[in-house]
Amino acid sequence: MTFFERFEADILAKKKTITIRDEAESHYQVGSVVDVSTYEDGRWFCKLKIEAVTPVLFSELTDFHAQQENMTLPELKSVIQDIYPNIESLYVVTYQLVEA
Repeated sequence: MTFFERFEADILAKKKTITIRDEAESHYQVGSVVDVSTYEDGRWFCKLKIEAVTPVLFSELTDFHAQQENMTLPELKSVIQDIYPNIESLYVVTYQLVEA
């Protein structure tokens, strides 16, 4: 799994506990442990245990999702639109930091 470098500190500080992905990245299995690296240069920085993979519509994102992402709802929606423009069907991947 990859994350933009700007999210690394929040993940390691356990302030970001979910990621919202499109269908192409909805294949994570609950209970599995995945290596995590930076999107920009592929640098490994932790392992995460997948706790849940739940479908969500962009229009149904809430302040609770934003809190789990450690940002405001308008920030979250902006980030999602930048990464996945015009995609309504998304997946919330809930995880727990297990190794850094």
